[in-house]
Amino acid sequence: MFFTTRRALLACAAAAACLSAAPALADTAWPDKAVRLVVPYTPGGATDIVARLIAQKVMDDTKWTFIVDNRAGGNGNIGMDVVAKSKPDGYTIGLGQTANLAINPTLFPKMPYDAQKDLVPVAVVASQPVVLVVRTEAPYKSLAELVAAAKAKPGEIKQALAGTGTLGHMAGEVLAKRAGFKVLNVPYKGAAPAITDLLGGQTDYMFATPQGALSMVKGGKLRALAVTSAKRLPVMPDVPTVGESYQGFEAVDWKALVVPAGTPADIVKKLNAAVDKALAKPATISQLLAEGSTPGGGSPEQAAQYIKSEHARWGAAVREAGVRPE
Repeated sequence: MFFTTRRALLACAAAAACLSAAPALADTAWPDKAVRLVVPYTPGGATDIVARLIAQKVMDDTKWTFIVDNRAGGNGNIGMDVVAKSKPDGYTIGLGQTANLAINPTLFPKMPYDAQKDLVPVAVVASQPVVLVVRTEAPYKSLAELVAAAKAKPGEIKQALAGTGTLGHMAGEVLAKRAGFKVLNVPYKGAAPAITDLLGGQTDYMFATPQGALSMVKGGKLRALAVTSAKRLPVMPDVPTVGESYQGFEAVDWKALVVPAGTPADIVKKLNAAVDKALAKPATISQLLAEGSTPGGGSPEQAAQYIKSEHARWGAAVREAGVRPE
């Protein structure tokens, strides 16, 4: 006969009690339902495109289900706040970036979340520079000529901004400091109106995303003077980097997958492995390179260290420039 002794029953009960007292351990079946991927910007933008690309590649590999939830506003703060305040069970993740994880914490006097404490990095997905562009009719044929003009007319050369506190804005502030000139910033509510006024001659230059600038550069409407990546972009090989004129200059809009603090470590590890695998695929790499991005990857620990360093770096840049939100 099969029988269970009283000692065995007590042992089973003790084991069950230990399991119930360890909420940090994740359900090994995760995910057994759809995972919400919060994108803190509007559909069709650069962050949204990367989010959907990576989500699709991961779903193709794992058969998991991701549902993209666009929560735009507050320079990315609204969407990241949704993630930070969600249940830490692995079913809400977010795609943060330089602005809402590294710039905003210093830019805004009051944040709805603590980017360093309320969110846990999973992986840096990709990074992308901005491109310094002028209209083709402008007299500036190089970065050196633009800087010379700005020095000759302090505070008169106008920089168009897609928004205050954006990477393009901060890249412009760092360049002005490094090159030693004063610039008049003209903020807009988005890249489209900023580029429109740049084309119309109301402003002199702009740091635009590769997606926003590439087609107009190829079409002869804009001239690219420099990119802010450490190396030249494969899609714009003839455009020099700012670093070729100012050593060590780099400003990239990185995108990182994050989860709420308290999310079980095994879920973070499982998600990281799936994203890393997707990023290593030739098709993913070619798609990211084609839009002017560099694929990311690496461990959660590497992502956390990188974001921590960027948080300190851009926080210092915001304070030195005296930038305030609109």
